[in-house]
Amino acid sequence: MSYFFGSTVPFAEPLWYSRPENFRYNESHRRLRESVRGYIEAEIMPFCTQWEADGEVPSHVLKRHAALGYAAALINPSAVKEHMHDVRLPGDVPPREWDEFHGLIVADEVARCGSLGVLWALGCGTAIACPILVNYGTEEQKAKFLPPVIHGESRFCLGITEPEVGSDIANLVTRAEQEGNYFIVNGTKKWVTNGTFADYCIAAVRTGQAGRTGISLLNIPLDVAGVSREKIESSGVASGGTASITFDNVQVPVENLLGEKNKGFYMLMSSFDHHRSWIAANCLRLARVCLEDAYQYALTRQTFGKPLINHQTIRLKLANIGIQITSSYALLESLTEMRQNLSVKMGQVHRGIGGLCAITKVAAARTFELAVRESQQIMGASAYTRTGPGLRVERLSRDMRVLVIGGGSEEILSEMSVVQEQKDLNRCKSCP
Repeated sequence: MSYFFGSTVPFAEPLWYSRPENFRYNESHRRLRESVRGYIEAEIMPFCTQWEADGEVPSHVLKRHAALGYAAALINPSAVKEHMHDVRLPGDVPPREWDEFHGLIVADEVARCGSLGVLWALGCGTAIACPILVNYGTEEQKAKFLPPVIHGESRFCLGITEPEVGSDIANLVTRAEQEGNYFIVNGTKKWVTNGTFADYCIAAVRTGQAGRTGISLLNIPLDVAGVSREKIESSGVASGGTASITFDNVQVPVENLLGEKNKGFYMLMSSFDHHRSWIAANCLRLARVCLEDAYQYALTRQTFGKPLINHQTIRLKLANIGIQITSSYALLESLTEMRQNLSVKMGQVHRGIGGLCAITKVAAARTFELAVRESQQIMGASAYTRTGPGLRVERLSRDMRVLVIGGGSEEILSEMSVVQEQKDLNRCKSCP
């Protein structure tokens, strides 16, 4: 049996695709990898350009995506298996056997579609919002809201950022006043991914005093009176449905409160560990997409009487991209192994990973930036054109910035990683 899988372009695939000596992956991981790749290549990749031009992914595609088990895969199958009913996971992996590396494979292989807008339309809201429901929702809340998501009948988004509040979440101003059996919500959430078409928004709202101790998380239906949405036109990710959502005296049942009142800030901070790991996986696969397209172009493009690939400068650029991809992915795999070994559930706080998740996201985003730049340098005008061999690199050059900023900017996360890692190391030192 051959263990080789995928592309022969240097650094275009994770190392375990071509080297069998890797203890982290077994037959179920290989089966999942093959299943996801076949699906993405046949049913998603050929249509990405059209869907981005249309500004949306068709609803029947989203329903099929969920029916194939990808919505459940984003949430954590081992945690929601009782809500899956007739849904089977990609690769027919049993829910009880699903681990962090299965999740990494799905995040990596779906991103291979080469369009961040399509990738996000297929499940960004599910990936970043629903783990909060899984980890902090009551059993009644899970039974009510999770099955429709898993079956592609409803969608979620996460509302944190506001017009005047970004990284400084503790100072958000959207307010929810409790009146009897309802919270009355007023305020605006901005740059909400999947906000144009989501059915629910898990929103951070102020229910108490100023600062981090007065924030709660509410699951707000978006089809009720007082909710208005406006699509935000961005440089890229056209089909991702980025929106501004305004709440004007919106009534939300008190039973839609997630977790404890005024504890939402800490729930959000813990959920970012999974969020940032998922973004890192997206970044690194999209960097590989750029590398692969640039390499293939360099094989056929003739300059000064020889193929572009025969110029040492070009090979050096490709090597530099490869160095960053392989080292950043090794960090991501180590983090994934740590999460697995510690039985880390998505969205929960576990000692020793907050700073590492932050720095992994920074490293992956920097790698993606480098891959875009150097691929455009190799391909020249072809990668500045929305048709032809450079169309994916051109599109990703517009998509890339949101991954560098979203989920925490490089500046915020770099500083935070040092502070958090110092705390984690001191705690580790004091452990028996």
